[in-house]
Amino acid sequence: MISKTNKNPLKWLYPGMKIKRWLFTALLGVIIVSIGAVLAAEPYTFVSTLGIIWILCGMILIVLGMGKMIVSLLTLFLPEGERGLVNILYQRAYLDRGPKITVIGGGHGLSHLIFGLKEYTANITAIVTVADSGGSSGRLREEFNIVAPGDIRNCLVALADAPALMGELFQFRFSKESELKGHNFGNLFLTAMVQLTDGDFERAVKETSKVLAIRGKVVPSTISNVHLIAEYTDGTKTEGEAQIPNPNARIKHLYLTDKDAFPTKDALAAIEDAEVIVLGPGSLYTSVIPNLIIKGMSEAIAKSNAYKIYICNVMTQHGETDGYSASDHVRAIIEHSNKDVIDACLINNAKAPSDALGRYQHEQSFPVLADVDKIREMGYSVEAIDLLGVTDYVRHDSKKLHNALIKLIESNRVIKR
Repeated sequence: MISKTNKNPLKWLYPGMKIKRWLFTALLGVIIVSIGAVLAAEPYTFVSTLGIIWILCGMILIVLGMGKMIVSLLTLFLPEGERGLVNILYQRAYLDRGPKITVIGGGHGLSHLIFGLKEYTANITAIVTVADSGGSSGRLREEFNIVAPGDIRNCLVALADAPALMGELFQFRFSKESELKGHNFGNLFLTAMVQLTDGDFERAVKETSKVLAIRGKVVPSTISNVHLIAEYTDGTKTEGEAQIPNPNARIKHLYLTDKDAFPTKDALAAIEDAEVIVLGPGSLYTSVIPNLIIKGMSEAIAKSNAYKIYICNVMTQHGETDGYSASDHVRAIIEHSNKDVIDACLINNAKAPSDALGRYQHEQSFPVLADVDKIREMGYSVEAIDLLGVTDYVRHDSKKLHNALIKLIESNRVIKR
């Protein structure tokens, strides 16, 4: 019985499908056109004129019926119905023509950035660090010997076109009372997908991208199971991303445990095809630089014809960038990579209210000085404007940052044309 029902061609005509009405409208149009054709063939002027009118009316009904029936058929297969169709048309008509932007980094800074950029272009590729060693990611790395999934998960959710509830599901963190305490569902999902794809992390990310229907691409910077090693000015070293912040010594250099780790093919392809490459925002030594010290990554960026922009952080990070100005951030990037990985710097020059900064005193975090002249002396152009957002935190204002970045991209695109 079930088999017969599934094969029943009349199922398309069931109530509620919104197909019958438009099918009958189109059929009525065909009938009217046929009658009009007969009338138009009559020798009498009045009758033939009436026939032409009937033909025109019939054609209108045919076009209306067929058009509405196609829309009804399409919306049956879209999760958001007609709204989903509008989104697809908008993406094809506008977003798919946007510039090819490759964003490199990690942490919350990267995911917040691409969340806004996906309304500017669908041609986004996020190259994400996989060296995280703390929290849920660190525990999964130790147990399953995989690269860190946490930053990948954040970027997938940021680019998702799936229903909002799906994004909330991937960000859901199990409570402390659970045996899965501290784990994100998305991290567990990615870990399970790695097992299902025979340990292929890249494929696992691609399959998860399909589940979330992301706009753009998310690719790991490497699939080598690397950890970070920081060497400090006092000669000591620390291994593990979560252990690197050190308030007692300044970071001298950053290394990877696997010096022969290489970038993924998708990451290199995204760099080669990019019109614009964006570094940051995010933690200098644990989000941005870890991608650049992968063997061959900096060289690929330097050779790219893309316009390369570095977005500097608004506040210093205790144990990582204490006392750093904007030029210090740029210098650290160049020392760990190549002088040609940056063309321009986007920097905040607005001052935060003193009461807002007071909340950061116990964290020993302070505004990054916008020493524009020093950066220009290094050979880079600088866009220093108000990018500040002050709520519970002092950070980039998303709208200001996206507007400034898009303006910088568009002005460069005009120059290149």
